[in-house]
Amino acid sequence: MNTAGLRRGLLRLLEALLTVWLLLSVCFVLLRWAPGGPFDQERSVPDEVLATLNAQYQLDQPLWRQYLRWLSDLAQGDLGPSFQYPDHRVTALLADALPVTVMTGSAALLFAVVGGLCIGMLAAHRHGSALDRLLMSTSGLGLALPKYVVAPVLVLLFAVWLRWLPAAGWGEPAQWVLPVLALALPNLAASSRLVRAATLEALHSDALRAAKARGLSATRLWLAHVLPLVALPLLAWLSPAMINLVSGSAVVEQIFSLPGLGRYFVQGALNRDYTLVMGVVAVVGIAIVLINTVVDLLRAWVDPRLR
Repeated sequence: MNTAGLRRGLLRLLEALLTVWLLLSVCFVLLRWAPGGPFDQERSVPDEVLATLNAQYQLDQPLWRQYLRWLSDLAQGDLGPSFQYPDHRVTALLADALPVTVMTGSAALLFAVVGGLCIGMLAAHRHGSALDRLLMSTSGLGLALPKYVVAPVLVLLFAVWLRWLPAAGWGEPAQWVLPVLALALPNLAASSRLVRAATLEALHSDALRAAKARGLSATRLWLAHVLPLVALPLLAWLSPAMINLVSGSAVVEQIFSLPGLGRYFVQGALNRDYTLVMGVVAVVGIAIVLINTVVDLLRAWVDPRLR
């Protein structure tokens, strides 16, 4: 790697660290400023007991001191105790939940990418036909429907009416299908439209015309010329797709009773569990920033125009 590339990589890393710090700082302050506290929902708690609990969790200290202590613990890999689950550390809770979210999200992303490539290229190959219009109309419907609508519809169709799949739960392979579909379908709709547009642009490019003039076979034209041109916009789409998957996981995991990060985030927010919410924000925020950084570096490596 040359000096300019190394400098660019270090600068991108510093930007990522600054983004994570700003995200965590803003979320910490907003959570502490929100009305109520983690023990306000307890019924008939004497003031003395409430004061003892606040002192035990150091909630009676100034905000800046709580913030510095939380950052110090975070640097050591400790996300603090959970208020909702007093006998558990947030780190342990999220360590158990992270594989669930990663597996469902990865499967949904893989399904959306592979399915989007197949559907988008097929629609572009049959451009203007009835099949093209049908596929794009269906993808438009997929973009319009939010996940909190898609998930119940899938449960109603496949679990209640057809009884092909379980409605909720985690552990059996059959229980993965509906959550993965609920996460993947909106992204599949987006990727298929993106691939179709990129494929049509590639099919009308000068490079493809020159390749045709050299007498290359159709298979080689698609693999060597069309697919690389489609891969660039698809690679750029991965970052917003990952954010979409993370934001949708909270709804999907609640609906399908998955023990993932999204479910813990919702439960922590409803119960004002500061440390649990901040733990999820830290894990998800770091993951998203890391993925965006890697994708940007990959795009710059693949396409010299972005360097």
